[in-house]
Amino acid sequence: MLAFSYEKAYSRNIGWLTSQEQDLLRHKRVAIAGLGGVGGIHLLTLARLGVGSFTLADFDTFDLANFNRQAGALMSTLGQPKLETLTNMALDINPELKITSFPQGVTEANVEAFLEGVDLYLDGLDFFVLELRRRVFMRCHERGIPAVTAAPLGMGAAVLNFLPGGMSFDEYFQFREDDEQDMAVRFLLGLAPSRMQFSYLVDPGRVNLREKRGPSTAMACQLCAGVAATETLKILLGRGPVRAAPKGYHFDAYRNKLALTWRPGGNRNPLQRLAISIARKRLDLG
Repeated sequence: MLAFSYEKAYSRNIGWLTSQEQDLLRHKRVAIAGLGGVGGIHLLTLARLGVGSFTLADFDTFDLANFNRQAGALMSTLGQPKLETLTNMALDINPELKITSFPQGVTEANVEAFLEGVDLYLDGLDFFVLELRRRVFMRCHERGIPAVTAAPLGMGAAVLNFLPGGMSFDEYFQFREDDEQDMAVRFLLGLAPSRMQFSYLVDPGRVNLREKRGPSTAMACQLCAGVAATETLKILLGRGPVRAAPKGYHFDAYRNKLALTWRPGGNRNPLQRLAISIARKRLDLG
């Protein structure tokens, strides 16, 4: 059996990365909260990129409803903890990985420890985990940690980067903390002001904010992993322009379209306020 060699394992990255940049990634730590639809594939993609350390949080186990999209969801892992399964998969890619685990998930009580020593936070929380997501992004902003969210929407991916010194998650999304359904609408429309995915939604009844459920695809999760890993690379290495909130982008593979989004003021923007109002009426949210 061949012994693991970091240099050989990641040699095919060189050319797109310099050897010095690859070594920098080897000594970076990325935190991922949630190892479901996007979080699991984020981890495996960054492990293959050569990021050397991770802080991971997830309390859930795999079930059959995960099979259409989640890395690690297999008959052999049914009922198994996502954190343990994905950690083993990542270590099978790079046995030298340094992984700090939070098997109870990220919480208000442990968010400080979760972000300790982290160079970048990558959002993998379930769409409807909104207040906790807000708290994590708030602490990233306060601690000067770059934070990236890539949302799987339809058969595409919508990306927002929140960088130190720039617009914060709170400033952009303008959540109303006492109204979870309004928060969900604001999060959805803030992620994707272009709303490209709605044109091919064949069964709108499958989107139900009250019951906290919606459809998903493996293609969207895979696309998210690709773009999020690219944003992570650029941010960690200080390479190339990075679109930061209130700017973002949304690529939809089904429609073969890329929308470069820009909403000055975030959800306070008049266009966004109108879109939120219309969405609330269509979803009968008052």
